[in-house]
Amino acid sequence: MRQGLGGAGWSDMVERTTQVIGQSGAFLDALERASRAAALDRPVLVIGERGTGKELVAERLHRLSGRWDQPLVIMNCAALPETLIEAELFGHEAGAFTGATKARVGRFEEADGGTLFLDELGTLSMGAQERLLRAVEYGEVTRIGASRPIRVDVRIVAATNEHLPDKVERNEFRADLLDRLSFEVVTLPPLRARKSDIIVLADHFGRRMAAEMGWERWPGFAPAAQEALREYRWPGNVRELRNVVERAVYRWMHEGPIETIEFDPFQSPYRPGAGGGDGGARSAPSMPAMPTPPMASQPTKQPGAMTEGDEVAACDVGPSDFKSRVALFERELLSRALAENRFNQRATADSLGLTYDQLRHALRRHDLIGAGG
Repeated sequence: MRQGLGGAGWSDMVERTTQVIGQSGAFLDALERASRAAALDRPVLVIGERGTGKELVAERLHRLSGRWDQPLVIMNCAALPETLIEAELFGHEAGAFTGATKARVGRFEEADGGTLFLDELGTLSMGAQERLLRAVEYGEVTRIGASRPIRVDVRIVAATNEHLPDKVERNEFRADLLDRLSFEVVTLPPLRARKSDIIVLADHFGRRMAAEMGWERWPGFAPAAQEALREYRWPGNVRELRNVVERAVYRWMHEGPIETIEFDPFQSPYRPGAGGGDGGARSAPSMPAMPTPPMASQPTKQPGAMTEGDEVAACDVGPSDFKSRVALFERELLSRALAENRFNQRATADSLGLTYDQLRHALRRHDLIGAGG
C-alpha cells in the first residue's frame, strides 16, 4: 500500500500505529497476494524473517475478509511451554489437570466466527499439531478433560520464520497439517530487499517519534544519515529500523536534520566481557591505532597503521597536559587522513578502522566536519 506521509497531521500520524507502509515491488506483490486471499475462507500461511510485519499482514487478511466484524484472536505459540499450549488452544474442563479449578474456553472458541492467528507455528509440538489438524479438517475442538467435541467456525492464519518443508523432512512438522494450512503462502521480503522503502519507513517512524516528543516540526534525516540507513543490512528488519530511528530522534539534541545514527545500542568499551578476559577490569574506550608521525628516514605509513614497537612521539611544542596533547594529536591524525583520502569521509573512516558514524562524531568534536568542503 502506497502511503503519503508529507501531508499527514501529527495526531493522525500518532494514531495510525498498525498501517502497512511500502512502495517496493517485492513488498507490493506480497501485499497484493494477501489481499486477494483475504476474501476466501481458507487458511493462509505468512512466511518471513523476524520483524518483517507478519502480524500486520494477518490483521490485513482479517480486516479485508468477510469476518472483519468478528474476533481476531492472536496467539504466539512460542510464548507458552509445551505443557500449556494445548490447554490454551483448545481449552479445558474443571479438574482436567492440577490447577484447573474451573473450565476455560480455548483460543479456538474465543475466535469462533472470526480469525485465529497462530504466530511462530513451527514451535508447536507434534501432539498439538495433531489436534490442530483435526480442528482445521473437521471444525471441531475438544477441551482437555472433555468427552464431546465442540463445533467452531474459525479461519486460520499462521505465521513462521522457518522453512516448514525442511521441518517436515526432519519429522519435526506434520506434512498433512502443512498441506492443510498452505492453501495460500505469502512470503514477505526482508527489508534489505526493499531498499526504496527504507527512507519512507524511517521518515514515518521519525515523524511519529518527533510528535511523541513534542517537536514543533520534523527536520528529517541528513543525506549522510539517509545513506547509512540505506546501506545497513537490517537483520531485524522493520522492527529494528523502528527502534534505530526512534532512538536517533530521541537522542538528537541539535537544530536541523538528524545526522547521527546508532545501529548497535550495546556498543561500548565498558560492556561486560570487553576487557578480553582481564578478570572483569574495564577496558579503555576503543580508539583507532595512532601511527608515529613519519620521520625523514621512515617510509610514510597509511593512517591508522601501526607496527610492533611503534610509540606515540612526545610533543615538543604545544600544550603540556596529557588530554590536550592527545586531542591535538587526534586532530592532526584526522586532518592528515582526510587529506590523504581527498576528504572522502567514508574512505577516511575505512582507512582509520572507524565506522562512518564514529568518524563523523570525531570530526564534529574537532570542528573538522566541513573540512575540504
